[in-house]
Amino acid sequence: MSTATSALLSTVKEPFPKVISPKAHGFIDYGHAMFFFGLGLLCRKHNKRAAMAAFGTGAFVLVESLLTDYPLGLKPVIPFAKHGTMDAGFASASWAIPKLFGFSGTPAAKVFQINSAVEATVVELTDFSSERARRDRLNDGA
Repeated sequence: MSTATSALLSTVKEPFPKVISPKAHGFIDYGHAMFFFGLGLLCRKHNKRAAMAAFGTGAFVLVESLLTDYPLGLKPVIPFAKHGTMDAGFASASWAIPKLFGFSGTPAAKVFQINSAVEATVVELTDFSSERARRDRLNDGA
């Protein structure tokens, strides 16, 4: 997580309300993956490093989503609570990806930095109860 995001979250006295359900988080995840695949397509001709990072990010989010034990997961291998831990780590990593891939200072780098803050917000607003996710998945007929 970026220093700015960490500082912002540390100023909050009360925990964020957990308003994002496991199923809603799944929809966000698949949209998130498609967003990064789209960014990869947009960057592929003029910023190959950013495109590679975007495709890698999209693939990571997609595979994590398909393997998560929540209503929209395909093969429930990753407990939803662990998914939350992975998302929190990804929020931090997203800020550093432009530097690691060598495209800092570009418009694509700004997208990754904004993603860091958005991802951290989604993590803070999600109810990562694995029991709830499993129950919701079973009730959805998965």
